[in-house]
Amino acid sequence: MLRRFTFLPCPVMYRSLPNEVIVAARPREFDTDEAIDRALSVFWANGYDGSSIADITSTLGITPSSLYAAFGSKAGLFEAVTDRYFDGPAAYIRAALEAPTARECVERLLRSAATLVTDERNPGGCLLVHGALVSGPESEEARELLRRRRLAAETALTQRLDRAKDTGELPSETSTVHLAQFIRTLLHGMAIQALDGATAADLEHVIDIALRAWPSVERGPRTRSAGIR
Repeated sequence: MLRRFTFLPCPVMYRSLPNEVIVAARPREFDTDEAIDRALSVFWANGYDGSSIADITSTLGITPSSLYAAFGSKAGLFEAVTDRYFDGPAAYIRAALEAPTARECVERLLRSAATLVTDERNPGGCLLVHGALVSGPESEEARELLRRRRLAAETALTQRLDRAKDTGELPSETSTVHLAQFIRTLLHGMAIQALDGATAADLEHVIDIALRAWPSVERGPRTRSAGIR
């Protein structure tokens, strides 16, 4: 008498007959690049905590098992999404750092950010700022990931300002660390302002005011301190 044994959720089922294997259905294949792009819109709009596995898989058109097979976890998918965010919507950061002068670098950063966070085609705000800013203990991995990404961007800006200081573009007494923190504060504040309804024109006025405080190198007799130190 033959007996059939089924082992679930293993990918294969075995019969007692020798050398006979029935392959069970595998998770549906999907385009991971397209999945990351779609997941980006979900996380950007809802944040990490506000994006459930059900929401994500529904948007991606896949099953939870397919998601876990491809990315390992929700946090793994979120990391892939932040990589895509830097390579796509936030690619202006890397481009701005290549500007010929530090002032032009900062102006590009600020104006490009203002355009991004107010573009009606985007979910609104900045994924790096509000993606996991306030979340529960179970989201610590995502929160720490964004914290590292923000600090890395600030460090890169500080290094760009250091080069400007070394070449005399910035005054020798300029604190490049504090100047970079000032710029980062502006960037994050503009993202929050955009979520509250600020327009690109509103943020452009803010940027104009901020740039008036840019530290300048005094060529004549020094009468007072100029700009941010």
